[in-house]
Amino acid sequence: MPAFSSTLSSTLSSRFAWVAVCLAVSGCAAPVTVQRLSLTDSYKERSQSTLSGQKLSNTTRIVLERQNLLTRWKKNPEQALAILRASTQAQFYTPDLQDQLFALAELNYLLARQHTDRAAFMAAALYAYAYLNPNGPENAKPNPYDVHFRQACDLYMFGLTEALGSPVEVAPQRWTLPFGTLDLSTTPEQTEWYGYTLTDFRPTARLSVHGIKNIYRRAGLGVPLSAVPHPPANSQISFSITDKLRIPVNLLLEIPNPREQIFTNHIDARLTLATIDATSSLPTTDGVIPLQYDQTASRAISLSNAVDWSVEYKGFLDGNLFNKRAQLIAIEPHQYGHMPVVLVHGTASSPGRWADMVNDLLEDPQIRAHYEFWFFSYATGNPIPYSALQLRDALNRTIHDLGGTQADPALGQITLIGHSQGGLLAKMLAIDPHDTLWNGLTHRALSSLHLSPDVRQFLQQALFPTPMPEVRSVVFISTPQHGSYLADFSIAHLIGRMVTFPATITEVTQQVLKGNAGALKVDMSPSRFGSVYGMSPRSAFIQALATVPVAPDVQSHSIIPVLGNGALDNADDGVVAYASAHDPRVQSELVVRNSGHSTQANPITIAEVRRILLQQLAATIPDLHVKGDINHINIMRIGGDYVIPTTWAKP
Repeated sequence: MPAFSSTLSSTLSSRFAWVAVCLAVSGCAAPVTVQRLSLTDSYKERSQSTLSGQKLSNTTRIVLERQNLLTRWKKNPEQALAILRASTQAQFYTPDLQDQLFALAELNYLLARQHTDRAAFMAAALYAYAYLNPNGPENAKPNPYDVHFRQACDLYMFGLTEALGSPVEVAPQRWTLPFGTLDLSTTPEQTEWYGYTLTDFRPTARLSVHGIKNIYRRAGLGVPLSAVPHPPANSQISFSITDKLRIPVNLLLEIPNPREQIFTNHIDARLTLATIDATSSLPTTDGVIPLQYDQTASRAISLSNAVDWSVEYKGFLDGNLFNKRAQLIAIEPHQYGHMPVVLVHGTASSPGRWADMVNDLLEDPQIRAHYEFWFFSYATGNPIPYSALQLRDALNRTIHDLGGTQADPALGQITLIGHSQGGLLAKMLAIDPHDTLWNGLTHRALSSLHLSPDVRQFLQQALFPTPMPEVRSVVFISTPQHGSYLADFSIAHLIGRMVTFPATITEVTQQVLKGNAGALKVDMSPSRFGSVYGMSPRSAFIQALATVPVAPDVQSHSIIPVLGNGALDNADDGVVAYASAHDPRVQSELVVRNSGHSTQANPITIAEVRRILLQQLAATIPDLHVKGDINHINIMRIGGDYVIPTTWAKP
């Protein structure tokens, strides 16, 4: 009996020990747990999808799990996809149809990315389109608050982007898909744009833009592209629209009756092109679809390709640099009724310095609908009257080539915006100085000098300008109306001696000096002949120009940056003193505090240019209802910073 009792006790002890171990183990791994996450991690978990990694979204994982396909997906993804498609097709009216369509799109996208399979990318886009665009009353649209709605738009965009490649071929084509065939039709006329032919369609989805402060994208469906407008064969326009300049385009693949077609073995669809200036949405058989654009990316491509940044300094030292280069360029072909805004950069600069301003202004729908932007480049070391004459000639040629104001009255409503030296060039096109400029340089009348007819004519045009009738307003930004104190430094004169002038300038100088002793009031040596000394406060030219007002029928405005918050009497922007930039005769003046000389990208400066353009628009088209505050900019100071509370109109 004691032996039996001892054995039983031993057995029970072993069993209890085993149970205790099992309980302990199971207690360490409860079947259901809850973990507290940070808001950032919680967002990542809720919005997880294959768009941002290798993990499936929760919805797709549920679809696979409920159909017992999760393990099969891991072992044989192609087979799992085929089974999921077949089961969805067999139960077409299931309440889970939307989730299953999304899962088919996401799974095809992940598989396509793993194998670089263009056909699978296309399949992902087709499933995503069917998810987003149901047809028939029994197929409700997906909830726009569902995170998968935007993800499906991106699966569609990225799927098509990868499937179509670069450049995109916008032509009829047939595709072999994992489950059948796809025929894509197109309309040849859709590549025509204001007389130009759109070519070289490049996707922008993969592009990251740097160097422009505000990146604008328009949300919607479709593949954002940039396209080259190819001019007609007989085009003779003086300003260039080259293959370096691009416009924002949308490509939409539309499937009629998508949820029915997607489960057949043959799909008919069409490719539709749209441009941002003409189409913001497309009516389709399944409703109105807003279109997606990457407008800043297209503008950045245009500027990065079209602007040779090395010319900023080359253009200062080499006065002949633009002899064989286009001086007036545009970011789009001229459109009837669009008033030109001509942007003129400053010394040792280039059109690329206007990127932020133009990028922001083009987001105002009324500015975009009534204005267009032209950029003037010039060799900034040349004499100011010479460069101003080049600006006048370039504008006259372009206006003539576009048919003149008779063909389009908007060409007679030009706004000149000049930064620094560029403001002086702009002023030269809006004044009637008679002989004021000439008398500041010489003791004798032009007619009394011994000169060749060509040189006499050149001096007449350069130093006796008249207001260009097509120029209706000028905007001076950081403009040294009375000269720049930096231009008076000896180092500036040293740099001025390094400038190589065009033959025309050399010929004029030689003739004036050779046979007209005693006629000049000024030293015409190279160090004092170019733009550097021309902007010195001691320059006879700048002193004479400062006395000449802008013509009374031309609107004029000043935007003057200053560093710090001190008294304006002693303020400057690091290059130009406030007292030099100030002209009491302009219609408006805005002082931009805490801003340096290069203020073109300052939001206050941009907002003021926008105000001026909208004010001009309201005066030009009285019946047009112009949105926004066009009389002044309300600048509030909050926490030491200047804030613009005006609301920019959105498209």
